[in-house]
Amino acid sequence: MTKPENGQIKAQVKESQIEQLIAQAKSQLNLFYLALSFFTRLPVPQSMHYSEILLNKANRYFSLVGLVTGLLLALIYVGFSSFLPVNIAVLLIMGVSLLLTGAFHEDGLADMADGIGGAFTREKRLSIMKDSRIGTYGAAALVMALLLKFTLLVELTQQDSNHLLLALILAASLSRAVAGSLISSMPYVTDDDLSKSKPLAQAQSSTELSILLLIGIAPLIFYASEVVFALLLVLLIFRWLFKQWLMDKIGGFTGDCLGAAQQISELLIYLTLVSFINKDILSGVIT
Repeated sequence: MTKPENGQIKAQVKESQIEQLIAQAKSQLNLFYLALSFFTRLPVPQSMHYSEILLNKANRYFSLVGLVTGLLLALIYVGFSSFLPVNIAVLLIMGVSLLLTGAFHEDGLADMADGIGGAFTREKRLSIMKDSRIGTYGAAALVMALLLKFTLLVELTQQDSNHLLLALILAASLSRAVAGSLISSMPYVTDDDLSKSKPLAQAQSSTELSILLLIGIAPLIFYASEVVFALLLVLLIFRWLFKQWLMDKIGGFTGDCLGAAQQISELLIYLTLVSFINKDILSGVIT
């Protein structure tokens, strides 16, 4: 075999490897678009390919969807705060957040509160969660969550607006990582035909979990080590307690439970950050 032939073979192999990398990149981008279309109202390319199997694999990008959402909210807040008082700008970005996500996670929180708070048997709790109407427990949980979120976000702006901007990005990504990680360690317990999370919540591989968590914790690089430790500790304790509570109440999780986990995790992140403001530990944030 001559040298030109060897060179031609090597070129073909290299070209094939490049084509494989491009195909893999397009496949992952398609999964991200699927996650984005499921969890937000943001537009995605019409060329996006859908199947239930692919949608289930898209759970690896839950936290990336949160990262995109958080970045958008941070940019919008910068725009609003340039000509509006802080409290009004915060209220407006909360409204924008609801529009971006279609209040998807807030709806899950309300439904879970209604189901678990308003019944004493597993079957009845699951039945109530499927009801699109909101009850007293759901309304109370939703109002309290929104009021607390508004108060905490305004508090984060008092020292430096950079704290709020980074908090929006961190909370959006890390809270979704916490919620999404529940898929890997709990059984799915709802009617497939009525499930809001179908087929996203069916399974999660170790690779998908790793990608989810790595993206979720990425914004922590901007925080001091004390803050990072406190945040992770709080969220790990919450995840363990929430998992045990769900197993006791319904024997697993539903799509509504994932939404509730995201909302509660987000609030816990804001609470933890606010708790460090007076200690001046958030000075570790890059400004």
